[in-house]
Amino acid sequence: MSKKYLLTIGLVLIIISSGLVGCTCSSTSGGELASDLFIDTNSQQKGVWVNGHGEVIVAPDITILQLGVSALRQSVAEAQTEAAESMNKIMAALQENGVADNDIQTQQFSIQQVTKWDSDKQDEVIVGYRVTNVVTAKIHEVANTGSIIDAVIEAGGDLTRINSISFSIDDPTEYRKDARDKAIADAKSKADQMATLTGITLGKPIYISESISYPYRVEGIGISEGASVKETPISPGDLKLNIDVQIVYTILE
Repeated sequence: MSKKYLLTIGLVLIIISSGLVGCTCSSTSGGELASDLFIDTNSQQKGVWVNGHGEVIVAPDITILQLGVSALRQSVAEAQTEAAESMNKIMAALQENGVADNDIQTQQFSIQQVTKWDSDKQDEVIVGYRVTNVVTAKIHEVANTGSIIDAVIEAGGDLTRINSISFSIDDPTEYRKDARDKAIADAKSKADQMATLTGITLGKPIYISESISYPYRVEGIGISEGASVKETPISPGDLKLNIDVQIVYTILE
């Protein structure tokens, strides 16, 4: 390569370097560069963020019973036969006590092998087979819950299982509206107070979210084999339907 060619390359590199050094980039406080590229350097959330809570006390109007049968016998056929006979009697008792067919739904059906450890054989041995059949029944007359439980126990006998009982509201729409009114009013009151204390003016809400929850489940009712229950007292109590909202208001300048 000739000395003249190397000299030309060197001059080109010097010119390019001078151009880069001579370029000055200015930016504004808002993050706008001379090349018209805008960078938003303010990532903080703006506005007034408040939470509101609304609560309505409601008397439950439906009962949900989860019940069924469980039969343990030496063969699958024996267990299935006894479970089916007992379950048919329970279904008939539910229907006779005003529970409609479309308010009864199967939740579980299983056949399981039951084993135990034999220390002499040093191995698992089969004890028998357990057939379980569980349904949920919706009762629209809460006051009849106790008598329906009694009828189910009498019909199913020792194979009867009542796994859980819960109380709920068949149509909570209107109660949710009331709770929502209270929650939003609560949030608005907090936002107004913050505005007054800080001397700002609130704008319109730009974000609203809500969450709905209310406790309704009651546990602890279980009928074991051989149990005798003459009367079953049931107390549904009251339900608390809760709605929580979060609202973000703009700040007018």
